[in-house]
Amino acid sequence: MVRRFIPMLAAVLMGWCTTSAADPAPPAFTPEQMRSDLREIRQALFTMPADLAHSVEASDLDEAIRKLDGKLAGSPPLTRDEAWRVFATLNPLLADGHLFVGFVDWRGDVRAHLASGGSLFPVGLDVTPDCRVRLHDVENPALMQLEGAQVRGVNGVPMRDICRAMMDRLHGDTRAFRADLLERRFWFFYWKLYGAPANYRLTFESGGVLDLPGSTALPDLLVAEESFDRQFELTPLADAAVLKLGTFAWPKKDEVLAFTRSAFESLRQWKTKTLIIDLRDNGGGNDDQWIEGVMPYLAARRWRTASTYRKRVVVADPAKGEKTGDVVDGEMQTWYEPLPDEAARFEGMVYVVVGPGTYSSAVVMSTVFQDFGFGKVVGSGGSVRASQSGGTRRTTLTNTGLIVVTPRFVLRRPSGMKGPELLAPDVAFADSASIDAIAKRLGK
Repeated sequence: MVRRFIPMLAAVLMGWCTTSAADPAPPAFTPEQMRSDLREIRQALFTMPADLAHSVEASDLDEAIRKLDGKLAGSPPLTRDEAWRVFATLNPLLADGHLFVGFVDWRGDVRAHLASGGSLFPVGLDVTPDCRVRLHDVENPALMQLEGAQVRGVNGVPMRDICRAMMDRLHGDTRAFRADLLERRFWFFYWKLYGAPANYRLTFESGGVLDLPGSTALPDLLVAEESFDRQFELTPLADAAVLKLGTFAWPKKDEVLAFTRSAFESLRQWKTKTLIIDLRDNGGGNDDQWIEGVMPYLAARRWRTASTYRKRVVVADPAKGEKTGDVVDGEMQTWYEPLPDEAARFEGMVYVVVGPGTYSSAVVMSTVFQDFGFGKVVGSGGSVRASQSGGTRRTTLTNTGLIVVTPRFVLRRPSGMKGPELLAPDVAFADSASIDAIAKRLGK
């Protein structure tokens, strides 16, 4: 029973906050302003993506927008967050991590909220696609004895209802992708849907109750994003080495290239036979960070990032006969040559570990390894498309200041295969499998 842990945890975690920061009343937008922004959303969704049908049928989207417009016609004035709750119901239908309605600077919003005295949902969670939510907070040792306890409700609202309300507004290719996103940013989406109370009462399926104050600390996700050592690590194991590449969006590419060169030099010195590249937390970024930072040491033959592309022309190119707004199909002409004389070249077995959080450029890298035979893709699949959209553009809505993110191209994986649609690992592992467990099994 969870309840029996409460007395022991009380000294560390309990103590209801009696006050909370009083934010000034946010501006509200009239129904006509909202409907005007909805028209801008429609314009962006139907004119920027190179291939809307990559993730959603145009007729289904048109019908959903029509219904939203009807609801907004009789709406009371709404704040920006309330407007997002309405517009974001389009996100699951759009079914693409690069295609959604969101906030212009959600990270900045979080920092400003905390700086003004606000707080956020205080514990980490595991979230499944069918909305089973369990306590999982590795950052808080005092909660270890509650690890895995299924959460029944928060502040009197059933957790299943909370989770479903969030999932109904999250973006991403599949429900599995969206559950992973929710798990990583639950504190943000709780704030945007339910506000930021000073205190939280969690009830558990076992009958236990846990009372916690809101957290005033910067969420670990945002802390980790700014730490190079949290994003990039080389870890020797008994029979292998793990190269964690947590992002391809690091602001200083030279730091990434220096790290990977040093890593591959170390692998050579250690005479490592098996390399495990961990992309489970890598949501993408810039292709050049892995093209220049990884492939010179691993590519054994000529390769390219995709077989074909479809793009929306955003800058006219008269020499190619391309006008702004055109949709152009073509074959990927850029090929990369192997570097057999590279001194730090790795010749052993290579495994690329993926999960539901692997996205965008990290998926492109994974399909390159899979399709050209540079290594096996392992981990949990079925979460993201193997052929990825990209090249995102932002449209800021005139009234609410929310944004519409849209991709301007779609890349078909290097093999040109249309199926399977979702990235499928060569060797399957549960998403919960540790790197040590993966390495041990791969070494057999």
